Amino acid sequence: MPELPELEAHAGRLRDGWAGHTLSGFRPFSFAVMKTVIPDPNEGVGRPLSTVGRRGKYLIANFDGVVFVVHLMQGGRLRATAPASGPKAPRGALARWGFDGADDWTLTEAGKERRVGVWVFDRRNGPSTAEAELFADLGPDADSLDARGLGERLRSRSGRLHNVLRDQRVVAGLGRRLANDLCHVARLSPFAPTGRLTDDEVKRVHLALGDLLQRDLAFEVTQAELVNTAKRPTNVHRRAGEPCPTCGEPIREVAYRSYVVNYCPTCQTDGRILADNTTSKFLK
Repeated sequence: MPELPELEAHAGRLRDGWAGHTLSGFRPFSFAVMKTVIPDPNEGVGRPLSTVGRRGKYLIANFDGVVFVVHLMQGGRLRATAPASGPKAPRGALARWGFDGADDWTLTEAGKERRVGVWVFDRRNGPSTAEAELFADLGPDADSLDARGLGERLRSRSGRLHNVLRDQRVVAGLGRRLANDLCHVARLSPFAPTGRLTDDEVKRVHLALGDLLQRDLAFEVTQAELVNTAKRPTNVHRRAGEPCPTCGEPIREVAYRSYVVNYCPTCQTDGRILADNTTSKFLK
C-alpha cells in the first residue's frame, strides 16, 4: 500500500502536471468505487484543478471547491493515460477523470478485490462536514509531529510498536514498509510495548521517522509515477535472509496476524528470535 512519502510525491506530480486544467468529465466504471452520492461528481466538470494534496493515505484533488478524495488501498493506482476516445472503460479501469488540454487520470486496482474508494465533497460554500467526518478518526500525519507529540500518540494506544505505528487512528500515513524500517533504524523490537517506551526510545523513533521520510521522499520525487514496493529503498522490509545493512547479520521475519514483520535480531532484539505467532512475548 502506498505510504506517506509515495503519496506526497504523487500529489505533487498530479498538482504540477494538471493544476489549472479544467475537468472535462468524470466517469466511474464500477459502482463499488464510489463511496458518496452527494454531490454529483459531474458538478466538478467545467471547474479547474486548484490543487492536489494528501491527508494520511488519501489523495485530495480540489476542483475549485468540488473535491475528489481517493484511497488507493493495497493495489490501487492513479495514472496519467491518453485522453479517452470513447465511453468504453480502459482495461482494468475503475474511474476516469478527463481534462481539457491534458492527459486523463485513470484509477485502476490490481487483483480481484475492489477496495479502492472515491469520495466527492462540496467545499464551494465553506468546509465540508461530510469530508471532516471521513477524516475524523485519523491521527495527525506522521510528518507533522515533534518528538513529544509522537510519544504522546504512541503511548496513547497500548500495543506492539509495529502495529501501533500502522494504526491510522494513532499516526496517519505509515504502513508495513515504513514500520519495519522505522523499528530497525530506531533499534527497537517491532514487538516493543508502546506503553513502556522511554523518552530516549521515543526520540530514536522520531529521529528515525524523519530520516526515513526524507530518504523516501527524495527517491519518490525522481519517479514518473507510483512504483512497486520492491523498487523502493528499504532497510529490512521484505529482505528476510539478506544481510542487515547495519551489522551484516541475516534479516529475520516473523508472522504476525495476517502479515509478516521483518527485523534484525542483533540490532533490535539483543539476538533473540521473535516467536512466529500472535501470542509471542513482548521483547525489547
